[in-house]
Amino acid sequence: MKNSITLEEAQSLVFDHCSLMESERVDLKESFGRVLFEDLAAQENIPPFARSPYDGYAFRAQDTEQASLKNPVILSIIDEVPAGYTSAYTVESGTAVKILTGAPIPEGADAVIKFEETVILENQIKITAAYQPGENIVPAGEDVKRGTRIASQGTAITSPIMGLIAAIGQEDIAVYKIPKIAIISTGDELVDISEPLIPGKIRNTNCYTLFGYIQSIGAVPLIIGTAKDRKEEIAALIERGLNQADMVLTTGGVSVGDYDMVSRAMEYLGANLLYKKIEIKPGSATAAAVKDGKLILGLSGNPSAALTNFHLVAVPFIKKMAGRTNYLNEKIEVTLKKDFKKESPRRRFLRGRLVFEEGISMMEPTGGQGNGILSSMIGCNILTEVPGGSGPKRSGEKLAAYLIG
Repeated sequence: MKNSITLEEAQSLVFDHCSLMESERVDLKESFGRVLFEDLAAQENIPPFARSPYDGYAFRAQDTEQASLKNPVILSIIDEVPAGYTSAYTVESGTAVKILTGAPIPEGADAVIKFEETVILENQIKITAAYQPGENIVPAGEDVKRGTRIASQGTAITSPIMGLIAAIGQEDIAVYKIPKIAIISTGDELVDISEPLIPGKIRNTNCYTLFGYIQSIGAVPLIIGTAKDRKEEIAALIERGLNQADMVLTTGGVSVGDYDMVSRAMEYLGANLLYKKIEIKPGSATAAAVKDGKLILGLSGNPSAALTNFHLVAVPFIKKMAGRTNYLNEKIEVTLKKDFKKESPRRRFLRGRLVFEEGISMMEPTGGQGNGILSSMIGCNILTEVPGGSGPKRSGEKLAAYLIG
């Protein structure tokens, strides 16, 4: 085990211990946001038949080869077909079928003339221009051809994908099971939101913040409880979390002080420690371990430090575990909108909002950048990277950033 590693090393270590969830079948109506367990291919054409995009008349294009204003073609109307029905007649030379928008093209016809472009003569129509085969016809499979992949394994199901699944008549779908994430808080200083606040104590906010973020990425959060700074008490809650969930998150107790007991609790449980520090700011204080094939990730008690680590390590891990193929945070380039006046001896991540001004991707700070500031996460959807060893950064400078929202 390394005591201090890079962010990329930390990600690689936890990903190496990531087991994918099993599959289950869910009703189509319950599938939004779920992750496909297998590739999904169309078993039939969408739409399933050639149809008319207009109200008009279907006929044989060959009949109009010589048609012009001086030499119009007269066709007899033999049937009328509204949407949802088919014609019992075959269109032959010299005939046409009145057709409404969405109706199937009758057998024998290969072109459609719009109603407003037609001259109607009682039970006949007059066409004064030549038409090509396939003109004004929506072919079968115009949207999706039979055998075409609609969506790939590891894709989160969206509304359009639900619509395409419905179009091929599939009532249920194979998806990955939703991972359950246990949340454990540690610290003698914590009181629950239902308890009175007394001197020296603070309310437990981290578990509720994490609860919301975990829900937002499609996983199920489970608040296991709060432990005092005692390794046995922390270990007992971790063990309970391992029994109830697929991953355990703890907050607090991951620094190097006398009362920081999370890594000791991991060792007490017999877990395999992966690392105890990441070279980033905020979020360097952390710990990760594996027991019974499940990841235990210890986050800082400082809200912004905890959430930086959560978004850069825990979220990709949870997404990968949930079956997503695109689980890493997307990396983009942004331009600083305001000066950042501090030096950054260590690789630093700034909390901010992605805004666009005159076509330029800008990073607008969402508040103070201290480790304990939670309010700066409101509206934050990017973490902007300042390389280690950097001095103050001026507005207009370009930096890499990671999307987190």
